[in-house]
Amino acid sequence: MTTVLDFSAALSSGETCNLKEFEGRVLLIVNTASKCGFTPQYTGLESLQRQFYDRGFSILAFPCNQFGGQEPGSDADIQTFCDLNYQTTFPVFSKIEVNGASSHPLFTHLKQSAPGLLGSQRIKWNFTKFLVNQQGEVIKRYAPIETLEAIAPDIEALL
Repeated sequence: MTTVLDFSAALSSGETCNLKEFEGRVLLIVNTASKCGFTPQYTGLESLQRQFYDRGFSILAFPCNQFGGQEPGSDADIQTFCDLNYQTTFPVFSKIEVNGASSHPLFTHLKQSAPGLLGSQRIKWNFTKFLVNQQGEVIKRYAPIETLEAIAPDIEALL
Protein backbone atom coordinates (compact mmCIF):
# COMPACT_ATOMS: atom_id res chain seq x y z
CA MET A 1 0.00 0.00 0.00
CA THR A 2 1.32 3.44 -0.94
CA THR A 3 1.73 6.00 1.85
CA VAL A 4 2.85 9.60 2.06
CA LEU A 5 6.28 8.29 3.06
CA ASP A 6 6.76 6.84 -0.43
CA PHE A 7 7.00 10.30 -2.02
CA SER A 8 9.68 12.93 -2.33
CA ALA A 9 9.49 16.62 -3.15
CA ALA A 10 11.83 19.55 -3.67
CA LEU A 11 12.29 21.95 -0.78
CA SER A 12 12.30 25.71 -1.42
CA SER A 13 16.12 25.45 -1.38
CA GLY A 14 15.97 23.08 -4.35
CA GLU A 15 17.14 20.06 -2.34
CA THR A 16 15.09 16.88 -2.69
CA CYS A 17 13.40 15.73 0.50
CA ASN A 18 12.39 12.09 0.80
CA LEU A 19 9.24 12.11 2.94
CA LYS A 20 10.45 8.84 4.49
CA GLU A 21 12.47 11.25 6.69
CA PHE A 22 9.19 11.98 8.50
CA GLU A 23 8.42 8.36 9.37
CA GLY A 24 7.23 8.17 12.96
CA ARG A 25 5.90 11.77 12.93
CA VAL A 26 2.31 12.96 12.63
CA LEU A 27 2.10 15.37 9.68
CA LEU A 28 -0.21 18.15 8.60
CA ILE A 29 0.35 18.72 4.89
CA VAL A 30 -0.96 22.05 3.61
CA ASN A 31 -1.10 23.75 0.21
CA THR A 32 -0.24 27.38 0.95
CA ALA A 33 -0.17 30.81 -0.68
CA SER A 34 1.32 34.16 0.37
CA LYS A 35 -1.39 36.45 -0.98
CA CYS A 36 -4.57 34.64 0.09
CA GLY A 37 -7.25 35.58 2.57
CA PHE A 38 -6.23 32.44 4.48
CA THR A 39 -2.51 33.39 4.56
CA PRO A 40 -2.78 34.48 8.24
CA GLN A 41 -3.23 30.75 8.97
CA TYR A 42 0.57 30.61 8.83
CA THR A 43 0.44 32.00 12.40
CA GLY A 44 -1.69 29.08 13.57
CA LEU A 45 0.35 26.56 11.61
CA GLU A 46 3.54 27.78 13.27
CA SER A 47 1.81 27.68 16.65
CA LEU A 48 0.85 24.02 16.09
CA GLN A 49 4.40 23.25 14.92
CA ARG A 50 5.88 24.72 18.09
CA GLN A 51 3.24 23.17 20.36
CA PHE A 52 3.56 19.60 19.10
CA TYR A 53 6.97 19.34 17.38
CA ASP A 54 8.78 17.80 20.36
CA ARG A 55 6.05 15.17 20.61
CA GLY A 56 6.56 14.01 17.01
CA PHE A 57 4.56 16.41 14.83
CA SER A 58 5.50 18.40 11.73
CA ILE A 59 3.79 20.77 9.32
CA LEU A 60 4.76 20.43 5.64
CA ALA A 61 3.89 23.50 3.52
CA PHE A 62 3.50 23.20 -0.24
CA PRO A 63 3.05 26.58 -1.95
CA CYS A 64 0.72 26.58 -4.96
CA ASN A 65 -0.20 29.30 -7.47
CA GLN A 66 -3.25 27.57 -8.97
CA PHE A 67 -5.87 29.54 -7.06
CA GLY A 68 -6.23 33.13 -8.19
CA GLY A 69 -2.49 33.52 -8.77
CA GLN A 70 -2.05 34.02 -5.02
CA GLU A 71 1.47 32.56 -4.88
CA PRO A 72 3.31 34.38 -7.69
CA GLY A 73 6.80 34.55 -6.17
CA SER A 74 9.84 32.35 -6.63
CA ASP A 75 10.66 29.61 -4.13
CA ALA A 76 13.22 31.95 -2.53
CA ASP A 77 10.61 34.75 -2.32
CA ILE A 78 8.13 32.41 -0.65
CA GLN A 79 10.67 31.15 1.90
CA THR A 80 11.70 34.73 2.73
CA PHE A 81 8.04 35.74 3.11
CA CYS A 82 7.41 32.85 5.53
CA ASP A 83 10.59 33.55 7.50
CA LEU A 84 10.08 37.30 7.81
CA ASN A 85 6.32 37.46 8.36
CA TYR A 86 5.61 34.25 10.27
CA GLN A 87 9.00 33.02 11.55
CA THR A 88 8.15 29.55 10.25
CA THR A 89 10.23 26.64 11.52
CA PHE A 90 8.51 23.97 9.41
CA PRO A 91 9.68 22.94 5.93
CA VAL A 92 8.43 24.99 3.00
CA PHE A 93 8.66 23.06 -0.23
CA SER A 94 9.11 24.24 -3.79
CA LYS A 95 5.99 25.60 -5.48
CA ILE A 96 3.85 22.81 -6.96
CA GLU A 97 0.52 22.19 -8.65
CA VAL A 98 -2.12 20.34 -6.65
CA ASN A 99 -4.75 19.85 -9.39
CA GLY A 100 -4.77 18.85 -13.04
CA ALA A 101 -2.41 16.87 -15.23
CA SER A 102 0.67 18.41 -13.57
CA SER A 103 -0.51 17.74 -10.01
CA HIS A 104 2.37 16.67 -7.78
CA PRO A 105 2.10 12.89 -7.18
CA LEU A 106 1.93 13.46 -3.42
CA PHE A 107 -1.20 15.58 -3.82
CA THR A 108 -2.72 13.07 -6.23
CA HIS A 109 -2.26 10.48 -3.48
CA LEU A 110 -3.63 12.79 -0.77
CA LYS A 111 -6.76 13.59 -2.79
CA GLN A 112 -7.39 9.91 -3.55
CA SER A 113 -6.85 8.90 0.08
CA ALA A 114 -9.07 11.62 1.53
CA PRO A 115 -11.52 12.91 -1.08
CA GLY A 116 -13.33 16.18 -0.54
CA LEU A 117 -17.02 16.90 -0.28
CA LEU A 118 -19.11 14.47 -2.34
CA GLY A 119 -15.97 12.47 -3.19
CA SER A 120 -14.27 15.32 -5.04
CA GLN A 121 -10.71 14.57 -6.15
CA ARG A 122 -9.85 18.28 -6.42
CA ILE A 123 -8.35 20.76 -4.03
CA LYS A 124 -10.80 23.66 -3.96
CA TRP A 125 -8.55 26.42 -2.57
CA ASN A 126 -5.37 27.34 -0.74
CA PHE A 127 -4.84 26.02 2.79
CA THR A 128 -6.54 22.66 2.31
CA LYS A 129 -4.97 20.42 4.95
CA PHE A 130 -4.32 16.68 5.24
CA LEU A 131 -3.59 14.94 8.56
CA VAL A 132 -1.22 11.98 8.26
CA ASN A 133 -0.33 9.43 10.95
CA GLN A 134 3.14 8.16 11.91
CA GLN A 135 2.98 5.40 9.30
CA GLY A 136 2.25 7.86 6.47
CA GLU A 137 -1.45 7.01 6.19
CA VAL A 138 -3.82 9.85 5.37
CA ILE A 139 -6.30 10.17 8.24
CA LYS A 140 -8.39 13.23 7.43
CA ARG A 141 -8.82 16.17 5.05
CA TYR A 142 -9.73 19.68 6.25
CA ALA A 143 -11.25 22.51 4.23
CA PRO A 144 -9.41 25.85 4.16
CA ILE A 145 -12.01 27.38 6.51
CA GLU A 146 -11.40 24.74 9.19
CA THR A 147 -9.75 26.43 12.15
CA LEU A 148 -6.42 25.19 13.40
CA GLU A 149 -7.84 25.16 16.92
CA ALA A 150 -10.39 22.61 15.71
CA ILE A 151 -7.65 20.46 14.15
CA ALA A 152 -5.43 20.44 17.27
CA PRO A 153 -7.45 17.73 19.10
CA ASP A 154 -7.13 15.41 16.07
CA ILE A 155 -3.35 15.94 16.12
CA GLU A 156 -3.29 15.36 19.87
CA ALA A 157 -5.22 12.09 19.46
CA LEU A 158 -2.58 10.74 17.05
CA LEU A 159 0.34 11.70 19.27
